[in-house]
Amino acid sequence: MTKLKTLLAAAALIAAPGFALADCPYDHQVTMSCADGTSWDSESQSCVPSGMS
Repeated sequence: MTKLKTLLAAAALIAAPGFALADCPYDHQVTMSCADGTSWDSESQSCVPSGMS
C-alpha cells in the first residue's frame, strides 16, 4: 500500500507542470487601458496625453 501511495504521489508531481501549462498559451495578448485623456503610445510603451500620440 505504501508503494502505491508513493507511486501516485510521484505521478502527480510529474504531471502537475503539464496541467499548469495547458491553460497558459504563450501567444496571448494583453489589452492596455489608459486613464481618461490619455492614449497608448506603442513607441514609448506607455500612456501619453491624447494630443501627443
